[in-house]
Amino acid sequence: MDSASFPTTGFVRLSQIIAPAGPIPVSKSTWWQGVKEGRFPQPQKLGPRTTVWKAEDVRALFEGEANG
Repeated sequence: MDSASFPTTGFVRLSQIIAPAGPIPVSKSTWWQGVKEGRFPQPQKLGPRTTVWKAEDVRALFEGEANG
């Protein structure tokens, strides 16, 4: 998935965010470390085994890096 096909609104799962399917080229452990350190957006829990992020927050992350 490239940045053009990434959702602009709604919620996305981790598999949609990180490589190889997502626009953020990091591993799962690197992503969670970044969340813990505040470099990446905070998740929301929809259920005991369902964690999501706002698509807007993730899009701002990778579009900000591309423009910065």
